[in-house]
Amino acid sequence: MSPPEAAGAWVGLLSLAALAACVLDKGRAVRGLTRVPERTLLLLALAGGSPGLLLGMLAVRHKTRKAAFLLPLAGVLAVQAALLWLVLR
Repeated sequence: MSPPEAAGAWVGLLSLAALAACVLDKGRAVRGLTRVPERTLLLLALAGGSPGLLLGMLAVRHKTRKAAFLLPLAGVLAVQAALLWLVLR
């Protein structure tokens, strides 16, 4: 497996995990159960699962208005965008 393929597989796997965690957290929030920690969601995004987390947030309308979560997520996305730009240039 080439490095780009490995990176794509990594991002895909972590995106699925982040999407699942986001959907799970939304369901648990609606039912008043113990939640997935925000730290876990942010770490999944930081590790490469940000596409899945963003998709989950939009799909189930979860954490889309919470500034205390969106600001760190924006930082993660900015760092990832900068790293991607450095790799592709």
